[in-house]
Amino acid sequence: MSDAILKVSNLSVAYGRVEAVRGVSLSIPHGNIVTVIGANGAGKTTLMNAIMGVLPSVGEVALDGKPMGRSLVEARVNNGLCLVPEKRELFSTMSVEDNLRLGAYRFGSSAVPGGLRDVFARFPRLEERRKQEAGTLSGGERQMLAMGRALMSRPRLLMLDEPSLGLAPLIVKEIFHIVTDLRKAGVSILLVEQNARAALQVADYAYVMELGEFTMSGPAAELAADKRVIESYLGLGGGRH
Repeated sequence: MSDAILKVSNLSVAYGRVEAVRGVSLSIPHGNIVTVIGANGAGKTTLMNAIMGVLPSVGEVALDGKPMGRSLVEARVNNGLCLVPEKRELFSTMSVEDNLRLGAYRFGSSAVPGGLRDVFARFPRLEERRKQEAGTLSGGERQMLAMGRALMSRPRLLMLDEPSLGLAPLIVKEIFHIVTDLRKAGVSILLVEQNARAALQVADYAYVMELGEFTMSGPAAELAADKRVIESYLGLGGGRH
């Protein structure tokens, strides 16, 4: 793949003597959704945290051709990387609006009104609940708030870790509809999911991760039709075997 906003080369992450991610490489073209699917424990979240700089790693992460080296999380955010973690990590006693405002901290207060308008246009439910404490929201609303807060930072690459986790099917459908809308708006996305069926429906390209390694990759539509992927990830368990 050429014209990549993100290129990861031979990345490995170890917890002590245990290698959780082993020599993986991936590329994300500008304006694409790339997904990494795999069972729980495959190393997907570890990979995301290493790209974000939360975990130390060996290998290279480059944004728009510029190696990130050992730069800190803050530097990666300033360069346009943003991660929405699996646990969402909201400030539960703060209001929806104040959680969103925190997402724009690197731009200063002048950027907040425009950012809020954009987020509320994309997530009308958040505007209805702007004064509510984040801890009182439903699971789907918390996911929307986590995504909205990330968008306040104007990411060039948005990384979503298990955005469908714990959500009802109708809410999952809504979340993935929002993901495709973000791509239409020009946001590049790295999507990590156990819900392989939903991920492959929205992604342009996909990687299958097993035991810390990529075992398959290709256009998402091709992987969705592959017998091995169907048997392992697209059965009745929806990829949660």
